Amino acid sequence: MDSSEFLTFLEGRQTVREYDPDREVTEEEAEFILRAASSAPSAGNREAWDVVVVRAEDQREALAETAFDQAQIRNAPVVFVVCSNYVRSMSRYGDRGILYALEDATIACTYMMLAAHALRLHACWTGAFEEDSAREVLNIPPHIRPVALLAVGRGEVPAARTERMPVGEHVHRETW
Repeated sequence: MDSSEFLTFLEGRQTVREYDPDREVTEEEAEFILRAASSAPSAGNREAWDVVVVRAEDQREALAETAFDQAQIRNAPVVFVVCSNYVRSMSRYGDRGILYALEDATIACTYMMLAAHALRLHACWTGAFEEDSAREVLNIPPHIRPVALLAVGRGEVPAARTERMPVGEHVHRETW
């Protein structure tokens, strides 16, 4: 893949919130997505992230309630709950490990979202949810922080692409 193909791949990814309930994400597809997360870089190679794979309808329903009733959590055939594992990172980096664990989890989630795109699946990264409620629903230990709910399935790509800011509006050279 050359650089223009890579940018085309990235630019072709869109957030999808509506999923076909009759089309599952296979175990092989889910494993591919998880393997992609495992290839993500991490601070000190601590891999300070964990994932809860949620397929059960009642669990997805409970998670949707923690996410202010966002339908994509309820309707996607699988939701990957990506978490940061502070202990794994703090064991090497002390308090700074809290930040590194969050970064590790978000990088892993990004790789998962792109892996889903590579499989021609659709995804929606959801960050708006009540952490403590999600922790309770999934029995997540106190030293683990749920960071993102990644809904994955086959759905309808929105007809219009979301406008993006020009790159130059984000970039500062040498100083701000």
